[in-house]
Amino acid sequence: MDGRVSVPVDRDSLDGLAGFRRALRKFLSFSEAAARSAGITMQQYQALLAIKTDVHTATTVADLAEELLLKHHSAVGLTQRMAAAGLVTRVRSPTNRRKVVLVLTEAGEAILADLAQKHREELLSHGELIQQSLARLGSPRT
Repeated sequence: MDGRVSVPVDRDSLDGLAGFRRALRKFLSFSEAAARSAGITMQQYQALLAIKTDVHTATTVADLAEELLLKHHSAVGLTQRMAAAGLVTRVRSPTNRRKVVLVLTEAGEAILADLAQKHREELLSHGELIQQSLARLGSPRT
């Protein structure tokens, strides 16, 4: 045992957890349908978003694997499929020829912009439920 005392979870906290999970399920269901209607998978959308927002100046396959919680070989397959679909290009890093960096194509940028706007609107539509659910969780008791 780690020395922490187990405190029973009250009804309000359980309701908060349930509400938050309901909002997540609604959002993820929307996200999957939106990606599919754009002709890509939800994982490809997540990859486009990760590449565009990566803190590195150039996203490598290893960076993408880490961000998406994938094994390296799975990220390689994902980027190969995305390149074949015209969403990204893979280029050798100018600073390290052993590394391959991922760059969004115009088509990838366009799909990302469209889906990001739709996702933003959808997420904001669940804002009240999310805020209420988080508020019901309260602060942890020790």
